Amino acid sequence: MTTSDFSNFQLFVLVLSALLLFLYGLEHFSKELQTVGRDRLPRWLGLATRDRFRGLLLGASVTALVQSSSAVSALVVALVNAGTLSFASSLAVLLGAKVGTTATAWLVSFKLTQIGPYLIVLGGILTMLPFQIRVIGRAIFYFGFIFFTLDLIGQSLEPLRQAPWILEQLARASEPWIGVVLGALITMLLQSSSVVSGLAVVLVQQGVLSPEAAIAIVIGANAGTTVTALIASIPMDAFARRAAQMNTFFNGVGVLLMLPFVAPFARWAISMSSSPDQAVAIAHLTFNLGLALFFLPWTGWFGRRWAPKGEPTPSAQNAPV
Repeated sequence: MTTSDFSNFQLFVLVLSALLLFLYGLEHFSKELQTVGRDRLPRWLGLATRDRFRGLLLGASVTALVQSSSAVSALVVALVNAGTLSFASSLAVLLGAKVGTTATAWLVSFKLTQIGPYLIVLGGILTMLPFQIRVIGRAIFYFGFIFFTLDLIGQSLEPLRQAPWILEQLARASEPWIGVVLGALITMLLQSSSVVSGLAVVLVQQGVLSPEAAIAIVIGANAGTTVTALIASIPMDAFARRAAQMNTFFNGVGVLLMLPFVAPFARWAISMSSSPDQAVAIAHLTFNLGLALFFLPWTGWFGRRWAPKGEPTPSAQNAPV
C-alpha cells in the first residue's frame, strides 16, 4: 500500500466514523424526543383526523422537531395500525412530514453547526437535574451532538478538495438522473433523508459538490426515505400497509414528475439564493412543499378510493374534511 493509498484509507475511515456518529446522534435525539412526548406525539397526530391542513402542519412540525421523516412515517403507520389515526388522515400527515424534513438542510445552510458544543454542555448539565429536566437535557445533548458531528463531517471532508478522483465521481451527480438515483440509493442505505440532505449541503459548503448535483441528490432522497415506513408496515394490518404504500406513491410520483426538470429547477434555486448551500435548502423546501400542496386536496379521494377492502378500525372511518 502506497502512502497515497494509506492517506485515502485514513480519510475514508475519518469520514465514515463522523457519519456514523451523526447517525447515532440523530437516532438517539429522535428517541429522546419521543420519550419526552411519548403521550403527546400520538395525541397531536390523532388531532389530524379532523382537518387535512391541520394534518399537514402537524406532520411538518413534528418532523422538523424530531429531525427524521423516516421516524415520523413509521410512527404514523403504527398509529394507523392501532386505529388512532385514520388511513385518509395519515396521508395528510405523511405529506407534511416531507415538508418538515427540509429543516435539516436549512439548519446546516445557515452554518448553525457551530452551536453544537454549547448545546452538548448545556444538555450535559441538565442531565444532572431532576428526572423531567434530565430527559429534556438528554434531548438537548443529542441535538447538539448532531450539530457537532455535522461540523466534524465538514472538517473531515476538507481534504476531498485535493482528491481529483473523488471530485470526478461526484461530478457525475450533476447529470440529473444519476444524482437522483444516487440520492435514493444512499437514503435507502442510511434510512434517513435528513442525513443525506445535511451531507449534501456540507459537501456544497466544502466546494466538493456542485449545488446542481446536490439538488438532484436531495430530490432522489425523497424516494429513498419511504423504505423505512414500508418495512415497518410489513407485520401490520392492511390499512397501515396501504398508508406506507401511499407514502411511497407520493414521493415516487413527485420525483418522476420532477426528473425532466431537475436542471432548470436547480438553476432557478441558485438564482433565488444568496449562496450555493442555501440554494440546496431552497430547492429541497420548494420541491417538498409543492409535492405536499399538489397531493393534499386529493387525500380525501385517495382515502375513499384506495383504502383496502374490509372493515376499518372505528377511527379509520373518518376521512379528513
